[in-house]
Amino acid sequence: MRKSKRLLLWLIPIAIVGAIWLAASIVEPEYAYIPPAHKLENTTQLQAQQTGFIRQYDIWGKTLTVPGTALKDQDPRLTAAHGAVEVTKELLALGRRTLYEESFGNEVFLTDILGIVDGPMKLKNVAKALAELKGRGTTNLRVELDQDVTIGDKSFRKGDKIDTGFDVAKGAYSPIGVTVKYAEGKARIGVSCMACHATVNRETGMVVEGAPNSDLNLGLMLALASNSAAYFTHTDITSLVDYVKNEQRTVVNSKGKTEALPDPTLLEKAVDENLIKWMPGTFDTTVDLVSDVTQIPDMFTKGDHPYSWSGFATLGPFKGLSTFSNNVHAQNTDTLSQTEVSEPLWGIDKEIYVGTILQNAAHRKFRYDPSSGLKPTDFFNRLDPNPGTPGVNEVIKIPNFPKVSAIAPNGLYISSPGFKAGEQVNAMSAYQNTIRPPETDPKEISDAKTINLGAKVFKKAQCITCHAGDFFTNNRVMRATEIGTEPARAKAFHRTQNAFGEAVFYPPDTPVPIPPDAKVTKIPLDDIAPEQIELGFGHKQLGGGYKVKGLIGLRWSAPYLHDGGVAVGPELTQTGVSQTLMKGIHPDPYNSLKALFDRKLRLQVIEANRKDSRLRDTHVTGQGHEYWVDESSGFTQEQQDALVKYLLQLKMKSSGFNHHTLSHRLIR
Repeated sequence: MRKSKRLLLWLIPIAIVGAIWLAASIVEPEYAYIPPAHKLENTTQLQAQQTGFIRQYDIWGKTLTVPGTALKDQDPRLTAAHGAVEVTKELLALGRRTLYEESFGNEVFLTDILGIVDGPMKLKNVAKALAELKGRGTTNLRVELDQDVTIGDKSFRKGDKIDTGFDVAKGAYSPIGVTVKYAEGKARIGVSCMACHATVNRETGMVVEGAPNSDLNLGLMLALASNSAAYFTHTDITSLVDYVKNEQRTVVNSKGKTEALPDPTLLEKAVDENLIKWMPGTFDTTVDLVSDVTQIPDMFTKGDHPYSWSGFATLGPFKGLSTFSNNVHAQNTDTLSQTEVSEPLWGIDKEIYVGTILQNAAHRKFRYDPSSGLKPTDFFNRLDPNPGTPGVNEVIKIPNFPKVSAIAPNGLYISSPGFKAGEQVNAMSAYQNTIRPPETDPKEISDAKTINLGAKVFKKAQCITCHAGDFFTNNRVMRATEIGTEPARAKAFHRTQNAFGEAVFYPPDTPVPIPPDAKVTKIPLDDIAPEQIELGFGHKQLGGGYKVKGLIGLRWSAPYLHDGGVAVGPELTQTGVSQTLMKGIHPDPYNSLKALFDRKLRLQVIEANRKDSRLRDTHVTGQGHEYWVDESSGFTQEQQDALVKYLLQLKMKSSGFNHHTLSHRLIR
């Protein structure tokens, strides 16, 4: 019996990603892991904001609670025409499912175009790595390469195992947040939100929803893809002309002129050399032709608006959270989605842009040949799985497309056919706002005297000036020059001002696909200062800014600052990213937080980061936020220690709404 069980554990993941083609003539199977309630470390902290007596609505970012007896047809505020989205158990359940299993079709881009498992890291090797776990979980799925490869100054041999950073829950048959779909005779993998925003606790093996996957090695996996050049806008490729080798490989651009495509081999090499420098746990989320990575943020989102490190997501449902969640799939998992804005953003004609992305596509079906006589966009339109919109992902155009806006930085919004406009995004936002960090391990709880001292130091050091209120933030975007942190990411959306339009969208009951006569509504600005939007997007030569981060869940979000540069290992000698994450050592929350306040320790961190060219080239420094709580500023070691322990145990305060524990039926 035991032997049979072990054999099953070996066969199931292989069957999912390979042998399932045996049944594919009848069905198109797909799989994504959703952890049941008993495998969640923070299950008891999840909150559903609905009872039979009170109902809650979001109305373009405003929260409204009404008696359960209120009638929608008698209160215009509660109608979809007014922008109302009711937070129900059904919406929360949809949000959770979407976060874990919805790729919005990005497996086509990642597998067929980018070639994420078409290079040295093959799908069969991912399946083999899963099988070798024999049902055990891991925080870092190690995958064997099937060929030699050299990227920059780093060489890998066939048979070497790479650190993917993918988390696999005990008993799961795929990594958290990785979707496997089989169609047209081929297995494809995509990613959902939880690949980045859930992790397995190294000590307990339980899944922690909302905690960032701090060792997810996205840069390396992208660099190993066969067509990572398709991701060039997230790297330091400032001019495609620099990579033109054969002037005869031309296309007719949108203006009717002949223009040469970049050499695919030269461009691939340059992009790979840049991607492999990304430190684990970070990702370049913007398309500014600058490799300015930021660390993956937590998903303890309640009250932590505006969203994203720069705070660009300040407008729209759930106080901008839907805008932020939308951007992940509408922009970052399909670079073809930028086709119609490539000219105003980077001065790249859309035919050159599409031709560059597709000329070395992993799947022959999507591989563009400039000698075909077809324009690249015409070639792609014949294959587009989501006709009528740029790219392959399931998106809709905002009403004033091709303009971009404060709710859609590339003019697109993820929405699958059969749902309502923005319904899945709003569901994800509603569910994210229910996630709370796990309770502190009783063994790590500090005594009341220490915590009280830490709270006093927090006030004395004037941390409370910015980190105030129930969620320990003033919900503001501060100028990058004022906060002093590495400034590159703050101005990453600067070029969107070339195509910026009014923030308009559809009422939340609008079906997808969008009908020709769909109503359009203007997103209210209300109390949002225009300068805050301009800072979030880096418009008007303001240099951009960074949001004041809420302080809930700091134990789960080390390293610190937007670039993840403030990193110290379990030993105080392990300073900087090169001595921690770059060596497979997870930053210690206590020591890393100590480095945030201790001038001497921070200088050591910054110096260690500065010496590593990989970090310099990707704008990771750990500098700024110079608010010291150490002997140089009049505080004792005891006070500093108390402050760090106080911050690591902060809990979200009650917001005044009557919360009730989410039913396990919802997350079964």
